Amino acid sequence: MSGPAPAVGPAPGGWAQTLALGFRFARRELRGGIKGLRIVLACLALGVAAIAAVGTLRAATEAGLSADGARILGGDLSVRVSYRPMPQAARDWITGRGARLSEVVEMRAMAVAASGDRTLVELKAVDGAYPLYGDLVLDPPGELLPGTVALDPLVADRLGLGAGDTLRLGEARLRVAGTVREEPDKVASPAILGPRAMIDLRDLPQTQLIQPGSLVQYEYRIALPPGFSPAAFARDLRAAHDDGGWRIRDAAEASPGVSRFLGRAASFLTLAGLTALLVGGIGVATGVRAWLDQRARTIAILRCLGAPARVIFVTYLIQVMALSALGIVIGLAAGQGLTMLAAKALSGALPVPPRLGFYPLPLAQAALYGVLTALAFALWPLGRAREIPGAALFRDAVQPGDGRPRLSLLLANALAVLALVALVVGSAEQPGFALGFCAAAGGTLLLFRLGAAALSAMARRLRNIRRPALRLGLANLHRPGAPTALMLVSLGIGLTTLSAVAMIEGNLRRQIQGQLPEAAPNFYFIDIQNDQAARFDELARAQPGVTELRRVPSLRARIVSIKGVPVEQVQATEDTRWALRGDRGLTYAAVPPENTRLVSGQWWAQDYDGPPLLSLDARLAEGWGVGLGDVVVLDVLGREVPLTIASTRQIEWQGLGLNFTLIASPGLLEAAPHTHIATLRGDAARDAQVLRAVTDAFPNVSGIRVRDAVEAVAGLLERLGTAISAVAAVTLLAGALVLAGAMAAGQRRRVRDAVVLKVVGATRAQIRRAWMVEFGLLGLAAGVLAAICGTAASWAVARFVMRTEWVFLPGTLALTVLGCTVLTLALGYAGTALALGARPAPLLRNE
Repeated sequence: MSGPAPAVGPAPGGWAQTLALGFRFARRELRGGIKGLRIVLACLALGVAAIAAVGTLRAATEAGLSADGARILGGDLSVRVSYRPMPQAARDWITGRGARLSEVVEMRAMAVAASGDRTLVELKAVDGAYPLYGDLVLDPPGELLPGTVALDPLVADRLGLGAGDTLRLGEARLRVAGTVREEPDKVASPAILGPRAMIDLRDLPQTQLIQPGSLVQYEYRIALPPGFSPAAFARDLRAAHDDGGWRIRDAAEASPGVSRFLGRAASFLTLAGLTALLVGGIGVATGVRAWLDQRARTIAILRCLGAPARVIFVTYLIQVMALSALGIVIGLAAGQGLTMLAAKALSGALPVPPRLGFYPLPLAQAALYGVLTALAFALWPLGRAREIPGAALFRDAVQPGDGRPRLSLLLANALAVLALVALVVGSAEQPGFALGFCAAAGGTLLLFRLGAAALSAMARRLRNIRRPALRLGLANLHRPGAPTALMLVSLGIGLTTLSAVAMIEGNLRRQIQGQLPEAAPNFYFIDIQNDQAARFDELARAQPGVTELRRVPSLRARIVSIKGVPVEQVQATEDTRWALRGDRGLTYAAVPPENTRLVSGQWWAQDYDGPPLLSLDARLAEGWGVGLGDVVVLDVLGREVPLTIASTRQIEWQGLGLNFTLIASPGLLEAAPHTHIATLRGDAARDAQVLRAVTDAFPNVSGIRVRDAVEAVAGLLERLGTAISAVAAVTLLAGALVLAGAMAAGQRRRVRDAVVLKVVGATRAQIRRAWMVEFGLLGLAAGVLAAICGTAASWAVARFVMRTEWVFLPGTLALTVLGCTVLTLALGYAGTALALGARPAPLLRNE
């Protein structure tokens, strides 16, 4: 304690006096500096910074979506209709109330240059009123006029086109007006399978791309006159004209898919940041324990002079929380800075530019995480110091006492932990996943603690080894006060996170870049008309290198009700709710698709001609709570069709072959206007030749090259993986800090041990080998346990969160174990060198 010890009188009469005296003692203690609590400061700052950065970036991006909602959506309201335009009566109803209306038609098409080169594009036909909000900016500057087309720069680059060149879309030949520099509603209507091409709506009939059953989306943007409420206008529009197949959105939900993605990504990254904070919490416990050990003599003197235990506890609790508050403030400031850096680095990947600013809610949430973590991990060592009598503290460094916190402090500690769990679960996008994370974190901590006990027990059993260095290294693992448990836990948690992330990334990359392209078809061909189907098959099979062609009917349907319950009221599980939104693919088949695995029920007879039956994806059936005999009502081109579930199937999507979640029996649906979809496999070297032959013969047919789509998904995965790896690296850094703190805390003991060993005749080489045995075994044990826990975590995330296949990657885990061992040995060697460099004389004189 800096300065003379304050006079200690009789026990204070109440908590007010206790707090006053505690504040007085704490203020005097803090005058001496914070050297012993630097690890606490750094660990909390690191974890809070990670959580604050993720939360603030999410808030800034959502603020950007909200502020520009009308521009992003294209209007105050948007009405989306599949396959058929909005009735003229509904349009007249809208404009009759003073609103401005803009029509947009979206579909996929093949863009063909005069050279014969071609590429798939997302075609967007807009009317003269487009855009209602914002500006369409072309390069060179100009307008999108009839007879012209504006291209995404990627299309122009692929086809070698510039302003003034000619491009064919379907049966229409158009002049290139330029490239699209700014598309105001790009987020609300993204180009998914191909880059954008924009034309005037009056040119769309000339393309002859719209045929019965073609995959077409009609969207109507509405700019309301002043004083109109979007919600009220939408309600009145539904009541007057909506046929049940419209999707009406307002500017507040301009991009719900982006919002859902941001929410889930932020939740996942927040949990990863929380892992770093939990690792930092171990650092808090380590730092507080080491700091109290340094003040053992001061505490003992105060206790012997009559200071009550609660005064000691309050004094050091105030200091710990004051330093924790400083660490949290530093973390919040660092998180704000990281948000700016992340926004700049991810500017091309984020859907809208984040509106950088001060967002108190995510910062307050990060601060609360920090406070609860500090309390959860600091109360135990503080409570332990309170319960040890003064005389025991003098010998605690050599023979640690068995003092445990009293029941009231144990309850307070448990409440802090429960509050932390409640905050994690309550603020998560997927509470079930967050609760599983908390349970897994607790189980992992327990596993590493048991692993440390097992390692100590093993070392104790091997005490009869003759080699002095080996025997001494093993003894260091189980001696009184050995930091075995602390070092194993602090190192292992960070490595568990890193190995889990590496396994998840490795599995996804393996499927997308490895297995999938080998099993996947070369092309999907869509919008094949009924009268073109036979000629398409003949032409495609005649192409050199083609080895397989599959074709099935394709319709789009919207689920109206399930078991008589309207789709909006169906209690579906989180991972199956997506299938209830919007349109779904639908086909009919007399025989089951190849490699079909029925989970329940039977397939209908090939000549079945009764009421419509349905074969449903087994995962959806389970998530919706339906089974054999239940009725699902579908809206097919405006007509409601009830289908009775006859079977459920297990669908494996990894092969990217033709498969549908909904397959109906033949009969009724055969008479509905529809198109066909086909897959083609063959020699990849002849892809360009095949695509040219098919699309020249059938200009309305679009060919989707699967490898291009796979590469686009791989690029998205890589960007997401970079963000996850960055947070995992923060976790590992926190673990390294905790490990360094644990080693620093035991450095005085190591210096004393080294001096004693050298005095009794041990050589530097023997001491160094002994400590290398200790650190090597610690690193190996931590790496093995981290590999086991990381493998289990990656399997759970892959199977239950991402719903994808998981395979064991031994190379990744081997690198984890090897890296852990090397890191521990390196840190241990550095600490050993410092301890061996200490001179014996000063220490022996002090003793």
